[in-house]
Amino acid sequence: MTALHIGGCRCDAVRFEASAEPHHVGYCHCGDCRRASGAPVSAFVGFLADKVAFTGKALMMYENGPVTRSFCGVCGSPITYVDERLADDIYFMLGAMDAPADFKPTLHAYVSEQLPFLHMSDDLPRHPKSSVKRPDGTAP
Repeated sequence: MTALHIGGCRCDAVRFEASAEPHHVGYCHCGDCRRASGAPVSAFVGFLADKVAFTGKALMMYENGPVTRSFCGVCGSPITYVDERLADDIYFMLGAMDAPADFKPTLHAYVSEQLPFLHMSDDLPRHPKSSVKRPDGTAP
């Protein structure tokens, strides 16, 4: 696999590479992402799952319904978000990318759950719920 984009956790026990351009870069304001990241808003970079490879043995998973989040079992850094209803996609935390400035978000999702004190002054599209349609028409 020829890596176009690489990243990993804080301690480098988990590394990953993507051999394609991302299909999604956006902010998520939902409560679940807030709890998983510990931040008032999360940013994700989405790739086709078959274009991603992992190295290292410390990747741990947490499943909650159709969603699986991964993190480093050594340093605890959040790494990915996967929704079984989007089987072809994997979303990396923007901060896990080695060059996060290369991925400019293009939208906001779940602004209906945005914290009232958080003001982001950009002109990006804002979606009240998910910005990614599931094949069955449901939101995450």
